[in-house]
Amino acid sequence: MLKQFIPDQYVQSVYDISIEELKEKGVKGIITDLDNTLVEWDRAEATKELTAWFKKLRDHDFQIVIVSNNNEARVKKFASPHNITFIYRARKPSSRAFKTACNLMNLKREETVVVGDQLLTDILGGNRGGFQTILVVPVAENDGFFTKFNRRIERRVFQAMKRKGLIEWEKSDGSS
Repeated sequence: MLKQFIPDQYVQSVYDISIEELKEKGVKGIITDLDNTLVEWDRAEATKELTAWFKKLRDHDFQIVIVSNNNEARVKKFASPHNITFIYRARKPSSRAFKTACNLMNLKREETVVVGDQLLTDILGGNRGGFQTILVVPVAENDGFFTKFNRRIERRVFQAMKRKGLIEWEKSDGSS
């Protein structure tokens, strides 16, 4: 049961993901969460650093799709200026939106990686869909209402995984 929550990789931020390593593994597409993965949940626009990261991905021929549980207005306002395809109200951890994103990119699952900040939505949904998954540390320490609830459960899952020796890394926020 706990193995469904284990990401293939754990990094501090999206900027720590090795694009070269992904290319070597045959990855051509990135499905990413938005809130607290790319920017703070209450930030409307991408930072300059994030805009440069998007450009770097495109320069390396990666496709990007944002898959978010948030509403259309929120996701569209963020994604549209960068010409990023998006899926809103994704109902993660259901893997359906991840599969749809993969189809939108015309890629196979093994050519796609799922990036997110939550075990209970992004990693579980990506793993259930048969995707490679990368967990990032949330970019903000505060969360929206529903995410706060998920974080409490997530802390317990992390503790259980650590007790069973299923993880070799520590969460940087001290909740491991």
